[in-house]
Amino acid sequence: MENKKSVAIVPGSFDPITYGHIDIAKRAAEKYDQVYFAVMINSSKNYMFSMEQRVKLAEVALSDVKNITVISYDGMLWKLCQELDAVAIVKGYRNQADYDYEMNMAQFNSNHFPQAKTVLLLSDPLLEDISSTDVRKKLEQGESLCGLMPQSVIDLVYKFLKDNKNNLLS
Repeated sequence: MENKKSVAIVPGSFDPITYGHIDIAKRAAEKYDQVYFAVMINSSKNYMFSMEQRVKLAEVALSDVKNITVISYDGMLWKLCQELDAVAIVKGYRNQADYDYEMNMAQFNSNHFPQAKTVLLLSDPLLEDISSTDVRKKLEQGESLCGLMPQSVIDLVYKFLKDNKNNLLS
């Protein structure tokens, strides 16, 4: 009898990916056979980077982890869980507000696809002050991104911003 692989999904908007996201994804990869790092759309957010750019940033950031596959998805998370036969949704949280929000989302997803359990991982204390929102603010203010994401991702972030600016001008 063939062993069934355990599949987990690490979902988020990742605009852009940070060391905090990378840490959660790598911790998920230690627990599950296959991890899908799902770049998703939250209709209540305005994005600095396109879906394609966010996927590429994640691919660069996670390229050293063999059992992580970066995907994009624009539907409901529970439907993605169903499609991929996922057993877990892995999310990180930094504080009580994050935890409360994620518990509400977990309940919603469980109501629709109870086969995928939400696993909440507390952020590494060294990474809990890092957020995509802070990265975007630093970018807007021209501040350094060192320590927030790998240098390869920082380089690509600046390339995408330059490309975006050039596309607006043409």
